[in-house]
Amino acid sequence: MRTTPTILHLDMDAFFASAEQASKPSLRGKAVVVGGLGPRGVVSTCSYEARVFGVHSAMPMAQARRLAPNAAYLVPRFGLYRQISEQVMGLLRELSPLVEPLSLDEAFVDLEAGETAWDERSALLAGRKLRDDIRAVTGLTGSVGLAACKMLAKIASEQAKPDGLVLIEPGTERALLAPMSVRTLPGVGPATGDHLRRGGITTVGEIAEAGEDELVRLLGKAHGLALYAMALARDERPVVAERDTKSVSVEDTYDVDIHDRVRVRMEVQRLADRCVQRLRGAHLSGRTIVLKVRRYDFSTLTRSETLRGPTDDPGVVREAAARLLEAVDTTGGVRLLGVGVTGLADYTQEDLFAQAQAQAQAAVAEGAEVVGPEPVEEVVEEPEPAAERQWRAGHDVRHVEFGHGWVQGSGLGRVTVRFETPDSLPGRVKTFRVDDPGLERAEPLPLVARVPPAVGEG
Repeated sequence: MRTTPTILHLDMDAFFASAEQASKPSLRGKAVVVGGLGPRGVVSTCSYEARVFGVHSAMPMAQARRLAPNAAYLVPRFGLYRQISEQVMGLLRELSPLVEPLSLDEAFVDLEAGETAWDERSALLAGRKLRDDIRAVTGLTGSVGLAACKMLAKIASEQAKPDGLVLIEPGTERALLAPMSVRTLPGVGPATGDHLRRGGITTVGEIAEAGEDELVRLLGKAHGLALYAMALARDERPVVAERDTKSVSVEDTYDVDIHDRVRVRMEVQRLADRCVQRLRGAHLSGRTIVLKVRRYDFSTLTRSETLRGPTDDPGVVREAAARLLEAVDTTGGVRLLGVGVTGLADYTQEDLFAQAQAQAQAAVAEGAEVVGPEPVEEVVEEPEPAAERQWRAGHDVRHVEFGHGWVQGSGLGRVTVRFETPDSLPGRVKTFRVDDPGLERAEPLPLVARVPPAVGEG
């Protein structure tokens, strides 16, 4: 393990909620909760103002509404979040070629690999500059942790929240970790934490004192040895720039259980098409089709079928998903459906015809006439009829008279819009019919206005 704090961990502060506050002046400094707004929705992210009331990520939305009834509740705008994430990841890649994204708003960076930092002073300078650059480019804040290994860098960024920077000096790691809860260490969840507590171990220091043999006795060899090493501040994991995609999948949770078998089949077909869109967008194909069904009683079933060759053909994926569904009892109702593809491979010309060839061989064996593979069907998303437009809370709209705004809420044939932009004052509120011809959906505006280059500049 290195002896200089040149591993950086960045974690954007309350990312989704902060992005919403930055784009909506009327919500700045107020409680904002982002997530699914249906009866079974959960909180994705909430602002620090909402956390004061006890709201937190992964909490059922109904519980959040009880705790913070006056907060602003918005559905996510993933397109905007991805745009901001690309800007942030671009800044990280300017620091080093070794950037390991963990999510849209979190990543490790090996500063030493980019020759950006080689000691404490240079690491601090790099961390401070990164925070300044993120604020200048996105208008948002991020917290930075610096340490000699990934585990400690992540702990440091958590201590830095919100909008701070913490460097863990080499030689102080064990003293820092000793009083912390065992749950601080990666891989220690509720079950492992309870198991350690029953063994009289509640802090990281007590793990170190217990010794290797006791940890192996309590948790088994692999987990015990790994946990003991982390308690001694040893973490040899490198920053890995590329993570192999293991699967491509989509799923939907329904506000009301689906009991109609025909509707369930239609939903599975729709999810299969969406899955193929993602598969093609990543230039991948896959051999194993997976169906996920969560029933009315919260029991979750998965079924899979492995094809003879990799495919990105929507017809093949739909047919496989339909066959898998036939083996699942949905009598009591379905609350979640998902379709995925695993066993991924880079897209090749052979992939395109592999499944068709397999089907042709099977047809010949059965004496059927073979006329060659059918053309690959293109997946085209149908435009939503104007009469069925849905106005989701938080999404962007534009009115021919009042300009850009966002949906505050809708219902009973009406939609309420607040007209404001990221660089305006809090805007005024107007209510329209849901089918108002002057109102249309709009793309999110950038959080930071792009300044055009001066005359003569490239």
